[in-house]
Amino acid sequence: MSFPIPVVSAAPPAESGSALKDIQHYMRGGTLQLAALPPLSLYVHLPWCLKKCPYCDFNSHQSPAELPEQRYLDALMGDLEASLPLVWGRTVHSIFIGGGTPSLFSPQAIDRLIGDIRARLRLEPDCEITLEANPGTFEKDRFRAFRRAGVTRLSIGVQSFNDQHLKALGRVHDRAQAIAAVEEAAQAFDTFNLDIMYALPSQTLEGLERDMQQALAFAPPHISIYHLTVEPNTFFAKHPPVLPEDDDAYAMLDRISEMTAAAGMDRYEVSAYARPGHRCAHNINYWQFGDYLGIGAGAHSKLSFAHRVVRQVRFRDPKLYMDKALAGTPVAQDTEVARAELPFEFMLNALRLREGFKLQDFSEKTGLPLSAIQSSLDEAERKGLIERDFVQIKPTERGFDFLNDLQALFLEPEQ
Repeated sequence: MSFPIPVVSAAPPAESGSALKDIQHYMRGGTLQLAALPPLSLYVHLPWCLKKCPYCDFNSHQSPAELPEQRYLDALMGDLEASLPLVWGRTVHSIFIGGGTPSLFSPQAIDRLIGDIRARLRLEPDCEITLEANPGTFEKDRFRAFRRAGVTRLSIGVQSFNDQHLKALGRVHDRAQAIAAVEEAAQAFDTFNLDIMYALPSQTLEGLERDMQQALAFAPPHISIYHLTVEPNTFFAKHPPVLPEDDDAYAMLDRISEMTAAAGMDRYEVSAYARPGHRCAHNINYWQFGDYLGIGAGAHSKLSFAHRVVRQVRFRDPKLYMDKALAGTPVAQDTEVARAELPFEFMLNALRLREGFKLQDFSEKTGLPLSAIQSSLDEAERKGLIERDFVQIKPTERGFDFLNDLQALFLEPEQ
């Protein structure tokens, strides 16, 4: 099978010097043998928020009085152009504009961003383009303007419809703003997502049910539901809130599964519930160990080549990132994924999906034989964490409930 990336000489004339040297470096011989490239997505990071939430460990920064929209967009295009030789000739299947709070950017800026991307990359005709939005940045007709700019899917960071919980989470919006934002999104978009959190400070099972009842009342096409966890280097890590006991949190998750199922939503991924036809294509590509090019401050990339898989990280600080990207050097770290680490990286993602993965996908996307994970698969099956046949492997109900234990079995695969 031919490898779907052009030879170096097929790169456009404008990409010269170091860019050509870089692609030659990535295309040199190696220990892996990938027969084909996986699907490619694009992630764009817009790093500013109105205020940093106490639980957030993402690369987000409080917005300056005046957003440097145009300079940041210029930097993003400098970043993208520096990366073009690595993805030249490949088609982008999905775009996710995340943050931070991307909806802080004006619709005009998002329109320019999407237009500039289209001018540089080949997109699928039905390319899913998601924009993250915060109800605290909502104003009448703003979401419709994002739709006109080319956004096809909105992801709204509601987190809760309870004012007490929103305050505890440090959110800048209240219940009324959340409801108004979701109502506007439902009118402006054919598909949208609600981000909801559970196991919040002082939250009860009854309170969780009220949150879910309100969320489901909008008949959302997609809901992403996350357990609040205290991450290192956050305000909550220094000042831990009192959270529900583990048994109470498990009861909440069981109730979430019951309520979403009753509403016709399928739990297709450990944290994602969707109506038919509304699964998030971008996130599915992550879970299926697809490739993604990440541009923007602190953005991560995972890119496959004929003989290796590479991860990159952009400079994290927005000001430093803009300076570096405008100079054509946005990448702070560039590392090849070690052969021994690939099985765990693949399984860490693929086992999050209810449907699991096809056996041939493991070899195609890692370049490794199935023998690399055989003993771990045997152990997982013995413990009742997976079920398998000659084609497919997927987590059992028990495996889904104890996903960390299942994934950990692949930390030290046979080589």
